[in-house]
Amino acid sequence: MSNNTLFSNENEKMKNFRFRMMSFAYKIRDLFKPVTPTSLNKYSINSGDVIIDYGCGPGSYTKTLSHLVGKKGTIYAVDIHPLAIKAVKAKIDKNDLHNVIPVLVNGYSTGIEDQTADKIIAFDMFHMIENPTLFLDELRRLLKRDGKLFIENGHQSRDQAKAKIQSSNIWRIELETDKFMQCTPIF
Repeated sequence: MSNNTLFSNENEKMKNFRFRMMSFAYKIRDLFKPVTPTSLNKYSINSGDVIIDYGCGPGSYTKTLSHLVGKKGTIYAVDIHPLAIKAVKAKIDKNDLHNVIPVLVNGYSTGIEDQTADKIIAFDMFHMIENPTLFLDELRRLLKRDGKLFIENGHQSRDQAKAKIQSSNIWRIELETDKFMQCTPIF
């Protein structure tokens, strides 16, 4: 396990009011454009996969991911904010999602075993990371050697996001789309 717990990411955590507003906006978005298995096809999620949704927020992807990986798969819904974990737990209860494990982050450390995930998705949160190298190191620790990281720019330019990934010297960007970068770990 890495020393990421030594880093406090309190500055990265949204205020409760802002988190609630974001959650409300996602609920409205999801009414008009719900997350479906088809909308997640580009991430090559398979039955039996172990997926880490890092920065899961209120769990917009949780139910669909849970169904895609099936009973033999696992979803770790990881977030820094206690309200995110509370929202995910409510989705688990409401939808009977036995393969979803909510994880409240301490620093960047998840407490999840090394090389657990087949895929990690990090959507709309990379811009908030104060120490990208520590963050990316934790993601590499979590991912299986043949795993894939799907990371969005967040609210920063693609050039800024790429520079952070490349300067970490621990990820190779294998594919870029208008929505995300697909990366593999360098060991």
